[in-house]
Amino acid sequence: MNAELSNEFSKQLLVIAHAPSANTRLLREAAARGASHPDLEQVQCVVKAPLEAGPEDVLACDAILLGTTENLGYMSGALKDFFDRTYYSVLEKKQGLPCALYIRAGYDGTGTQRAVESIVTGLRWRWVQAPLILRGEWQPTFADQVEELSMTLAFSVESGIV
Repeated sequence: MNAELSNEFSKQLLVIAHAPSANTRLLREAAARGASHPDLEQVQCVVKAPLEAGPEDVLACDAILLGTTENLGYMSGALKDFFDRTYYSVLEKKQGLPCALYIRAGYDGTGTQRAVESIVTGLRWRWVQAPLILRGEWQPTFADQVEELSMTLAFSVESGIV
């Protein structure tokens, strides 16, 4: 769902998720599903691939959910590119932005987590919960966990908790 924020919604959750495989696309779809729960009345979900998103998307959102694969113990190059292109444009304007992260990790995800946390710390964004690391072989429950993470973030934004 890449629709512009309409008048009926007062808040926006931006999902920036790298999804190079069928399984990671399932995770991105789960994130969109969670953030578009039917009981959410004031939050609109906008989903973008990291290479398609820019500073204007971050400036327009009220919270952000980041999704990445673990690539050689680091975040995806696409997510790193997103941060490279947006960092200084949003640094002073989006401090305190509520954020969450999920990592699809074939190994342990700790290097990826450290890398993203380092950038988010520099941006002065605010974690709403610990990063979700989906480790090891693919499990169908991974999508459920991402959907729950996204739904929790969206409901927190709508209720003003974050």
